[in-house]
Amino acid sequence: MRGYLALSIAIISEIFGTTMLKLSSGFSNVLPSIGVVIGMGLAFYSLSISLRTIPLSLAYAIWSGVGTALTALIGILVWHDPFNLLTGLSLLIIIGGLVLLNSSDSAQQQTVNEGQAAE
Repeated sequence: MRGYLALSIAIISEIFGTTMLKLSSGFSNVLPSIGVVIGMGLAFYSLSISLRTIPLSLAYAIWSGVGTALTALIGILVWHDPFNLLTGLSLLIIIGGLVLLNSSDSAQQQTVNEGQAAE
């Protein structure tokens, strides 16, 4: 549970850092540029903490997938990035892939737990 809390902080920090990157205008605005460094630094630190309990493949997939999907939504809602059927479908595929990856990891963990109980 603690690993998923750290992963959530990593996702939020990465979204913050990416949003600040847009506002920094190529690092020409000082405050948003500082926000990029803080956001990304906290994101990578929190991601590393989450890796203590969550497998790398799962943690990185969730971090990058959810971060990508939420950043795309922020771009659409805040900066009026184009949204069409293909964009919506792509976001659904990302979320669906994360669900499948997480469920396959849960099934594998259950199999490992059952094997340990049988010993």
